[in-house]
Amino acid sequence: MARQLPYGTINAIFSRFRDRCAEPVGELEHTNAFTLVVAVALSAQATDKGVNKATRGLFAVADTPEKMLALGEEGVIEHIKTIGLFRNKARNVIKLSQRLIDEYGGEVPSSRAAMQTLPGVGRKTANVVLNMWFRHPAQAVDTHIDRVGNRTGIAPGKDVVAVEKAIEDNVPVEFAQHAHHWLILHGRYTCKARRPDCAGCLINDLCAWEEKTA
Repeated sequence: MARQLPYGTINAIFSRFRDRCAEPVGELEHTNAFTLVVAVALSAQATDKGVNKATRGLFAVADTPEKMLALGEEGVIEHIKTIGLFRNKARNVIKLSQRLIDEYGGEVPSSRAAMQTLPGVGRKTANVVLNMWFRHPAQAVDTHIDRVGNRTGIAPGKDVVAVEKAIEDNVPVEFAQHAHHWLILHGRYTCKARRPDCAGCLINDLCAWEEKTA
């Protein structure tokens, strides 16, 4: 775990991220809050590319909780069977669709606590939806952000909740809305787990990691 970077360095890092890509977007395809919740829930232990391939057909026929229930668990399975843990995920999709209808009038609630009552929806999924759909600067910490936060010193923490809090506490507010997307993309394509591209890294000179490859 690297030391916590000072405010000025973090500000410079996110200024560079913004200069390179002012409006980063998530890579999961969706058409509304419901399809986003489902897509993020399906993405656990799966790639965004694999989820998108499966959900294109699924969302074409079931883009509301009511339509998803009409499709049924077996129907969902037929669409998502290329994704890991597809049976359990299909079961959760049907259960969360039913809960949305029973408890929330068929609409995705806009609070983290309410969203986390949905089967298969944890804190990270709720934060993604809050950020991407409801435009709240929630920080959805996945393995990429956990790695980047700790390596660089942007947001060191012993677990994902600590990293989430470190981002909220240390990233300047003007960068908060897009912070987790910039960090995810940086971890996915540059600061990779096994072979980080330190030579091509946009923030190499600002990063506190002592084991840089270049």
